[in-house]
Amino acid sequence: MSPKNKMYCIDNGFIHAKAFKFMPEMGRLYENTVAIELLRQKLSNQSEIYYWKNQQQEEVDFVVKEGLKVRQLIQVCYNLDDIKTKEREIRALLKASKELRCKNLLIITENRGGEESSEWFGIKGKITYIPLWKWLLES
Repeated sequence: MSPKNKMYCIDNGFIHAKAFKFMPEMGRLYENTVAIELLRQKLSNQSEIYYWKNQQQEEVDFVVKEGLKVRQLIQVCYNLDDIKTKEREIRALLKASKELRCKNLLIITENRGGEESSEWFGIKGKITYIPLWKWLLES
């Protein structure tokens, strides 16, 4: 796990107002929204939030830890239509799952839901997909 040094903005409106872009970067806004909600949840319980990054620079956006146990690994990806993007997100989740001994794997995305078994070079896992709006309602 990596230290808690990723930065997020408390309000997506600031990102949208100050970003100099011709098209909104929805992935960044989605990840920031999840970070805000996880931080809100952290205030009401004993969980800690980290991210995971390995030597190959593969990354899992959120590692939710309670005490000594990693409770959940979360990737946030606005769109998984590109197969290379989907493979990259799954590969990082599975590698982190093995290293951190966590089987609760989640990808928060725009419109995909359900569960899918995945494998990468012998590392197996069941990944749950959920749209951001539904995850926020369930939180």
